[in-house]
Amino acid sequence: MWAWTRGPVSERLWAPNHDEMATIWPQAGNDAWEVWMRALWNGRSRGDYLSDALALLAGWTREDKQLKRVFLLDNSQHSDLTERVKVCADALHLRAEIRRLDGYTQVKLAAADGVSITEREVTLAARIEDAYRLVLNDE
Repeated sequence: MWAWTRGPVSERLWAPNHDEMATIWPQAGNDAWEVWMRALWNGRSRGDYLSDALALLAGWTREDKQLKRVFLLDNSQHSDLTERVKVCADALHLRAEIRRLDGYTQVKLAAADGVSITEREVTLAARIEDAYRLVLNDE
């Protein structure tokens, strides 16, 4: 009842003002918790979204049609990361190239379509970054 009694009578009856307060409570049919906010990946400024997302991924570099990252891991951490990346890449229908060289683990993500980096590659890079943090915390 609070929503109906707020403000002068003239506003309550004739000119409802919906800009006063936003809420997630289901008052008057407001089902705000069912509305999901997400970035629009397709559209004119698609490259801007990808650049912003890549900027949040520390250590990842973009070179033409590839994303690259180098991790300092021992052999057991390398094998653990490789297994975790395989699961994530399979779920996204992508392929990650992982190499071990001189104590470093190198990860490359190539564009699936061979043309340009898409949100799927950036998503996989974020999942690899999460897997890397988990591998470091497990040891």
